[in-house]
Amino acid sequence: MIPNPILKVLSSMREHRVLCLLMGGQACVFYGAAEFSRDTDLAVLAEDGNLTRLQAALDELQAELIAVPDFDPAHLHKGHAIHFRCHHPEATGMRVDVMSKMRGVDPFPDLWERRTTLETQDGTVCDLLSLPDLVLAKKTQPAYNIPAASTPKATPAISPPAPASSSRNSLPATSREQHAPCFLKITMSLKRAKA
Repeated sequence: MIPNPILKVLSSMREHRVLCLLMGGQACVFYGAAEFSRDTDLAVLAEDGNLTRLQAALDELQAELIAVPDFDPAHLHKGHAIHFRCHHPEATGMRVDVMSKMRGVDPFPDLWERRTTLETQDGTVCDLLSLPDLVLAKKTQPAYNIPAASTPKATPAISPPAPASSSRNSLPATSREQHAPCFLKITMSLKRAKA
């Protein structure tokens, strides 16, 4: 299997228990968009304990700060992105952009409650912005940067995966495998939209 630097970044975040959500172009790929992105965009919970775990994951990735501003919670709380470049052999050159507050998008705890969790072929578990939240986040960007041009008219609320003991809906992989070869399955609990 060809090493995938994005999966290395995601597995490092998971191993260090960083509360983060994949967003941006890479999340679009997992949802089936034909998008190309050279970086990994993460929404993170900007609390001390989580930022300490994030720093440990970035240290494992041998990530260096590559742009202004510096890695300071105050910058994250203001809505600034912090940019890193990885030097770990399995993620060499991968850029990681971290942010915690985005214009027009709910606070992280709300995003976390609506997240989508998926598992790749190699067993890496990834947490993504829910599709409706991803569309909102992408709408704050220029129109040419939105791979999924429209929002479905009736979008169900997405909640975290249910515990193994309860029932859950499993969405078929269908054609997403053509766009994201590392995609194996996506599971989520769907709440019915209130009439």
